[in-house]
Amino acid sequence: MNRRDWIVSTLLAAAAARAAPARWTKPIPSSGEALPVVGLGTWLTFDVGDDAAARRRLQQVLARFLAAGGGMIDSSPMYGSAERVVGDLLATPPLAPDAARVFAASKIWTPLGGSGPAQLGDSLRLWRRKRMDLMQVHNLLGTPVHLRTLRAARDDGRVRYVGVTTSHGRRHDEVERLLKAERLDFLQITYNPADRSAEPLLDLAASRGVAVIVNRPFDGGSALHRLAGRPLPAWARAELGVETWAAFVLKWEVSHPAVTCAIPATSNPAHLDENMAALAGAVPTAAQRRRMGDALAQA
Repeated sequence: MNRRDWIVSTLLAAAAARAAPARWTKPIPSSGEALPVVGLGTWLTFDVGDDAAARRRLQQVLARFLAAGGGMIDSSPMYGSAERVVGDLLATPPLAPDAARVFAASKIWTPLGGSGPAQLGDSLRLWRRKRMDLMQVHNLLGTPVHLRTLRAARDDGRVRYVGVTTSHGRRHDEVERLLKAERLDFLQITYNPADRSAEPLLDLAASRGVAVIVNRPFDGGSALHRLAGRPLPAWARAELGVETWAAFVLKWEVSHPAVTCAIPATSNPAHLDENMAALAGAVPTAAQRRRMGDALAQA
């Protein structure tokens, strides 16, 4: 794609974003606010610094994300330059008119309790926001002190929601303790066809009124590699309107009653389109979800 074609496609996508129809959403339990069930992660994919070509590609990803009705974008200070890149790109003319409707999610990631407020300030500055929609304690690092920091920031209007994260099936015992002892708005945790170990915690989160964000929804890409050689079930197209395994996997994950949102990461505009297709079409019934899970278990 030459520069002129890229500019035209980006402007058209941004214009479409402003008229994007409502897609599949779920309520955040603590508030009832509707959140699109497919978001966008930034781990590795947005850590591109000042690479102009990579930024142009990511601008297309964001334009298509917004055009498809996307909501949450999730990042962290752990992700190198990702927060700065997201903030810069959302401030560019093609995307800026729609940036305000992005659900901005980031994290505190430091073992030093006194550094938490500074990291929150950095996130606000890098995202170019006066208030973050969601701030999370990343990988349960310094959880008690950082939760106090984030709750104080919520009280003074710089944060809307507070949560914690873990990944790769780690520290589930600590997550269980926190869900029972703390009032959280969000839990971010790994859940995918290869790692269903979080399912008891998903149920506990639901019982406690905590929204769940699914990270690593494709098991770092391994799930899609395993499925690549298998044909998509014909009934999935006919009943659910999905055309790719990516949309199939995401629909299975976010149709879990406790899951609010999944955040696949990509720097590929075409893959972004496949992911966002999970927002459209039929919402799986409980019976269909069981059938989907059985199909995925055979991979």
